[in-house]
Amino acid sequence: MPLRFQIRGDFIQLDQLLKAAGLVASGGAAHGAVTAGEVTVDGRTETRKRAKLRAGQRVRFAGEEIELTGTAEE
Repeated sequence: MPLRFQIRGDFIQLDQLLKAAGLVASGGAAHGAVTAGEVTVDGRTETRKRAKLRAGQRVRFAGEEIELTGTAEE
């Protein structure tokens, strides 16, 4: 079952999400994981550290899946 993460505003950057969700210890670790091609967004490898993610997208990293939700559940 995916971890649900509620974003504030229109988007969250990928590196910020990994850190906020507790999947990495630092922003540098997030950058390294993304650059190494270890993160997927909606099933595709994402190599942009600051990719803007929005509600409804799914991120996979280190065996964990995160489902992004908006401020108001639908």
